[in-house]
Amino acid sequence: MMCNIGKVDRIIRVVIGVLIIAWGLMNNSWLGAIGLIPLGTALVGWCPLYAIFGMNTGCKKKIG
Repeated sequence: MMCNIGKVDRIIRVVIGVLIIAWGLMNNSWLGAIGLIPLGTALVGWCPLYAIFGMNTGCKKKIG
């Protein structure tokens, strides 16, 4: 599996993920758990949607 998420994309995903989780906690909503998706993809460095559409935002290393 090849990394398909670049550094800037990872930073954006972490910020968005944290904001969604914080929103969920402030509103006592389980929908904040959706924030785990961008956090997870940023942590792993691979996005399944990017793979389907053949996108790559700058990372060229192999994962695993």
